[in-house]
Amino acid sequence: MNPENKNFFQKVYEVASQIPEGRVTSYGAIAKYLGAARSARMVGWAMNSAGSMEHVPAHRVVNKAGLLTGKHHFDGTNLMQQLLENEGIEVIDNQIQNLDKHFWDPFKELGVEE
Repeated sequence: MNPENKNFFQKVYEVASQIPEGRVTSYGAIAKYLGAARSARMVGWAMNSAGSMEHVPAHRVVNKAGLLTGKHHFDGTNLMQQLLENEGIEVIDNQIQNLDKHFWDPFKELGVEE
């Protein structure tokens, strides 16, 4: 991995680590917050690489429609869904219900990235 990706991944982890329990955000929202609006896929790669980092709640990052697109990167068939449901988020057919209610927007919550 080149140093630029590692630096970007670290910034992604810093934002994701601030998502509170019971809330979710999207790959695109994190990318936009970091000034890289077209890098949602790179945020996804960062979440995939987060693996066993306990301080990075990768299960709280979903696609813009609330789909659990990263679920196959978690151990077990439904671990991502189980983690979200344990936090009070309803998931049906791999999609978060009431996404607006649970959505955490980095711009609103953290302010503008400097």
